[in-house]
Amino acid sequence: MNENNKTSAEMAKIELMIGKILRAGVFVSATIMIIGLVLSLVTGSTGYPGNTFPTSFTAIISGIGALKPYAIMMLGLFFLILTPILRVVVSIYAFYKEKDYLYVKITVIVLVILIAGFFIGGH
Repeated sequence: MNENNKTSAEMAKIELMIGKILRAGVFVSATIMIIGLVLSLVTGSTGYPGNTFPTSFTAIISGIGALKPYAIMMLGLFFLILTPILRVVVSIYAFYKEKDYLYVKITVIVLVILIAGFFIGGH
């Protein structure tokens, strides 16, 4: 097998892995959100007074510990947000394996912007 066929086969495996990551991320997120929704319907409460909900990661974690439905749903949203970020990380690996260093640099910049936006949005 020559080098070009190896690279093509490896890229096909990486693309398949990216597809699986995206499907799994959406499935996990939806499952967590459905659990929170069912818990909310069963208890008749969101776990928080009025129209409030957890907005910080620590509030979400403590709410999950107390089985508060809105906190569980927020965790599902958190996983949904992390799914494309994980896709960008896998893309960096794919471009590195292809030895396409320009796209590695561009994708790293995209990842840094995503992470910065995530933290800026949290404040």
